[in-house]
Amino acid sequence: MTFSLFSVALGGALGASLRFLVATALIRDGFPVAILSVNVLGSLLMGLAVIVLDRLGLTSWQPFLLIGVLGGFTTFSAFSLETIILIERGLPGQALLYVLLSVGFSLLALMTGLIIARSLT
Repeated sequence: MTFSLFSVALGGALGASLRFLVATALIRDGFPVAILSVNVLGSLLMGLAVIVLDRLGLTSWQPFLLIGVLGGFTTFSAFSLETIILIERGLPGQALLYVLLSVGFSLLALMTGLIIARSLT
C-alpha cells in the first residue's frame, strides 16, 4: 500500500508538471486549445497504456502510470476510460448517463463554488 501510494504521488507530480509544460507551450487567447490538447493526448495515452501494460504483463505499473502520471496529466483520461469500459460492457445508457452527470454536475459544482467565493468578498 505504501509503495503504491508513493508511486501514485510521484507519477502525479510528473503528470501535473507535464500538463503545465504542455499547456504553457500551447496557451492561446480565446479557445482553450491547451487543455483540449492535454485532454485528448491524455486519453490517447490512457488507451495505449491500458492495453500495452496488460499485454506485457506490467500491470504493477498501472498505479504509477495510469493513476499517477496520466491522472496528474489529465483526469479526463480516466473519465474517458471509464466511459468506454461501460460501452464495451454493453451499457451505453449508463455510459451516456455517466458522461451527462459528470459534465453537468462538475459544471454546476464549479459555478456553485464561484458563486460562494464571490459572495464572501
